[in-house]
Amino acid sequence: MKHLLTIFKYALLLALSGVLMWYAVRGQDLSTIGHYIRSANYFWLGITMFLSVLGYFSRAYRWKMQLTASHQTVSYWNVYHAMMVGYLANIVLPRMGEVIRCSVLRRTSGVPVEVSLGTVITERVIDVLVLALLLGVVLMLEFNKFWAFIESLFVDKYDSLAANRDVLLSVAGIAVLLAFVFGYLLLRNLDKLRENALFVKVIAFVKGLLAGVFSIRKMENKSLFLFHTGFTWLVYYLMDYLAFMCFPETYSLDMKAGLAVLTFGAFGMAAPVSGGIGVFHVLVQSTLLVYGISKEAGIAYALVVHGAQTMLVVLMGGISFIVSAIHSGKPAAQKQMSVSR
Repeated sequence: MKHLLTIFKYALLLALSGVLMWYAVRGQDLSTIGHYIRSANYFWLGITMFLSVLGYFSRAYRWKMQLTASHQTVSYWNVYHAMMVGYLANIVLPRMGEVIRCSVLRRTSGVPVEVSLGTVITERVIDVLVLALLLGVVLMLEFNKFWAFIESLFVDKYDSLAANRDVLLSVAGIAVLLAFVFGYLLLRNLDKLRENALFVKVIAFVKGLLAGVFSIRKMENKSLFLFHTGFTWLVYYLMDYLAFMCFPETYSLDMKAGLAVLTFGAFGMAAPVSGGIGVFHVLVQSTLLVYGISKEAGIAYALVVHGAQTMLVVLMGGISFIVSAIHSGKPAAQKQMSVSR
């Protein structure tokens, strides 16, 4: 039953991606979209893919710094291959790549999953903060242009929430009450729980998770960590901006437009659907509409950029999957040999 629910969940998310892709292209001239894609200048796309590779290397090094601060000795390439396998998994299994890359790292390097997962959580929190900062910058620079866009996304939802305020407050009150009851019961039975094997395992897992989350506090070279964070997002920005050069319709867009596409496109990639498919395309197309780019040209841009990055992840992630499979289990075997000696 559990497997059926999992299959149903991913099938539903895939269907959602399909519906959003249909929404992005409905009522448009498919032959025009095809013409834009065929006539694109792929030289610039090649440059963006090269920059993307550098970005992956940088992100892997940043993750290795977090693991080192968590007192985990692991080689750079094992970290890189685990990360790329995770990105590959995200194309098929939304948001499962983070868990899968930690599992791969445990098999290849013996790093506890709870520790590596804690570092991944820290990484995601930092990325969310950067994305929030970028959103603020975009709205300050292009407030007039994007006010209508933001309003169209949230006004209807705000009116709906306001109309049901009493119901929402009641639900929130019940949730808070249940939280207090749960906390009281937990404290009252804490001594008994400490004797429970499952509870002990959960506590150990949480401690390892927190060790990974706060690894950045123990990092020796925080400035280098910040450099790689900045470099990664600079690469993301250049990828979107230089991709404007692929199409005559977007060639004249300025750097502020590139920042807007980066920001809203990142929200699309963060959505819990396979590889951001559908959500990314709708948000990028809508963002380019604000700058006067037609729907056909906007969706062609999104398809080319997203398609190129997906193929790159499939290629690099596939290679990393093979390499990780070859090295899987070696740390455990080495530990057994050292014990027998």
